[in-house]
Amino acid sequence: MAIVTVDFDGTLYQGNSFKVMFEVGKNTFAVKQWGVLFIGLVKAAAIMPFKGKNASKHQFFKAFARTFKGKTRAELDLFFQELVDIGKQDVHQGLVLKIREHQKKGDTIIVLSGALNPFLKAFTKDLELDVHVISTELLYNEKGLCTGEIGKIINGDEKVKKVQEWIEHQEILADHTISDIWAYADSESDIPLLNYVQHPIVVNPDQDMKKIADRNNWPIFAS
Repeated sequence: MAIVTVDFDGTLYQGNSFKVMFEVGKNTFAVKQWGVLFIGLVKAAAIMPFKGKNASKHQFFKAFARTFKGKTRAELDLFFQELVDIGKQDVHQGLVLKIREHQKKGDTIIVLSGALNPFLKAFTKDLELDVHVISTELLYNEKGLCTGEIGKIINGDEKVKKVQEWIEHQEILADHTISDIWAYADSESDIPLLNYVQHPIVVNPDQDMKKIADRNNWPIFAS
């Protein structure tokens, strides 16, 4: 049995998830929530020159999560379903077919992403994909209300760590070794994962990522 990891933003999903969140936010956010986002945007812009684009993106991502503070799971399920309804037109259908091919061979699929877990679960359910999801958790308190905080962002080296933990757990349960691992991903932040697996596949890379793929002889999967 092979393990196949699939990234979300830029890979399974070819659109802009932040843009979709803004579209839904226009109809649901109050003034206070827009204020939280504005402060997050300012902080993200401030740290970009010193910490880089990825850190800036994470800062804004955390700010967006803070707009969910006080929401119930049911309320957020509706929000994320709206995201799915708008964004599903930008799904990489060729990759969906490739996932189904892997599943016919008996491979196990993991959608592995820094995106929020409830969003990915709603997305994969809508696509009728029977997959595991490892992604950034949205946190709730004992009353079932969102705290506005998130768990560790599943990005870069953290993706490798999470895959290793998942495989170790499965090997204990099944009492056999899993050595055949695939990764479908698109960006430079995925390089640690692509280096780790036996079958790295780069999906729709930009020019910089294409050069890296060519240098490493990594196959490219285009739309």
